Amino acid sequence: MSDRPVEAEAEELQAGSPVLQGERVAFTGTLASMTHREAHKITAQHGGAATSDVSRQTTMLVVGEEGWPLEADGKPSQKWQHAAQLRNEGVAIRILNESDWLHLVNLDGQRQEAERLYTPAMLSELLDVSASTIRSWERVGLIRPVRKVYRLPYFDFQEVSSARRIVALLAAGVSRKELEESLETLRSVLKDVDRPLAQLEMLAQDSRLLYRDEIGLIEPRSGQRQFDFEPTKPPDEPTTGGGHFSNPWRIDHKDRRVHWTTDEWFHEGCRQLEQNDPAAVESFRMCLMEKPGDPELNFFLAEALYRSGKLDGAVERYYAAVEADHNYLEAWTQLGCLHSERGELQSALDAFDIALDLHPEYPDAHWQKADVLGQLNRTVEAIPHWRKYLEHDSRGPWAEQARQRLLAADRSEESSE
Repeated sequence: MSDRPVEAEAEELQAGSPVLQGERVAFTGTLASMTHREAHKITAQHGGAATSDVSRQTTMLVVGEEGWPLEADGKPSQKWQHAAQLRNEGVAIRILNESDWLHLVNLDGQRQEAERLYTPAMLSELLDVSASTIRSWERVGLIRPVRKVYRLPYFDFQEVSSARRIVALLAAGVSRKELEESLETLRSVLKDVDRPLAQLEMLAQDSRLLYRDEIGLIEPRSGQRQFDFEPTKPPDEPTTGGGHFSNPWRIDHKDRRVHWTTDEWFHEGCRQLEQNDPAAVESFRMCLMEKPGDPELNFFLAEALYRSGKLDGAVERYYAAVEADHNYLEAWTQLGCLHSERGELQSALDAFDIALDLHPEYPDAHWQKADVLGQLNRTVEAIPHWRKYLEHDSRGPWAEQARQRLLAADRSEESSE
């Protein structure tokens, strides 16, 4: 079965023939739709045999679509390389991306699940990346929201996962050239390779134009902070310890802050916020001196105050954000979370209700409201909100908690009958 279209084989499965009959299937990379163990089970259910390694007996290699199938050194996975070598030797191994494999085994619902959109908070839970980092990636164009509801962005999971993988590999010292070569190698089977190549270009292109001070890399003309992954040495500059190079601007850097623009202070505050530096509070206050009442600046100041343990100040700044922009969905949700943390459960429900009035499909607000209702032992009212959340996410940590709570509610109902 080497060259038949995926659609034709899916039709064969629907007609009752096991589409993977006689196939020996291996999987590489992280699957976006399920675990490797689940994929092995599905393979067996459809007549195939799942294998842990690629060999001459392997007939199909499925490439996962969460991030990219790249090793720690930036090269394509060992399974991919072995399969490519065997194909060059004439061995009939078919390489499929995860989406096509899901269609082949008639699991288009799982494929649609992998293509769902996620808010910053959902991605933070799913990918273990802070929501502020996700917002900073959006601000510099590294990731692009698929749509926005008021100020709330929704992202494609694969694009954010791709950015996280590229950032991690660059930070680990893999060169831009090695990553470009690996991504080009994967082009034959994986979709939209041009997008991660563009992300890689964005992360790497400015390294020649930046200088390093005691904090990190900075662009001389604007003073804005930049991603810092591949420090380079100017031709005539001596290196110092750790591979960093000296720079002629270092002495003047702190003095020139008095001349920073609002945008420069904002970028500095965001950098400090990502590193949990309490100095972010003062950076955002400097911004508000020039733009008092700005809803986004108040939102970020609230985030910084919260991380500094100043909960009263954070509440007031979140309220300032929604007073300036009543439709600021993330600010209403953060307000609800803060009220919940402080034990002010009715105020928390009021904030979540406002968010859901503005955006009835907002998954974060549904999950948080259900959580508060659960704390109040109002489980019957919480159930539809947990179910609503699961319509948007079925694989993240919040989804698992929602399923567990629904299961507990069902058991409780059964025991009371």
